[in-house]
Amino acid sequence: MSGIDDTETPLPRRTARTGTLPPPRSLPPSLAGNTSLPYPAIGHELSELRLQIPGVHGCVLGGVDGLLITHNLQTDVDPNDLAALAATTYGLGRQVGLRLGQGEFQQSTVRNAGGYLSVYAVSPQALLAVVGEDSINVARLHLHAPPVAQRLAGLLDQVTPVGHGSR
Repeated sequence: MSGIDDTETPLPRRTARTGTLPPPRSLPPSLAGNTSLPYPAIGHELSELRLQIPGVHGCVLGGVDGLLITHNLQTDVDPNDLAALAATTYGLGRQVGLRLGQGEFQQSTVRNAGGYLSVYAVSPQALLAVVGEDSINVARLHLHAPPVAQRLAGLLDQVTPVGHGSR
């Protein structure tokens, strides 16, 4: 038995679209493990954000490739896992922006029963992920995090990619 009454009209099936997807994007070289990064300045920016917003447990700077660049997490969350989750969030947000014609990914926030994860675009290579408890002031976070992401982008822009000559 199929469970469907033979008199019911079957539901229409969705057909795949052709020729509407953008070409695959080539990723820039990873920043993970790049020894020329200004880690003290990056660490200062991450710490300032954590200190400005009560309830922030820490930040991760990760690549769009899902690899960890650096972090200042104050929890037992694995920073490598969080970098990968940030890249996954970025990938989903990027696809939403493309399909809806809304442009490039800028930010995404996930709220769970016990807290938040917000991911911000830093550069074509990097993402800022912020983990906070449920009581965090999300509006305040969204006010302070984008300028931090811009300053991080400026710091990363000065870096020579690993395996490439100077600019």
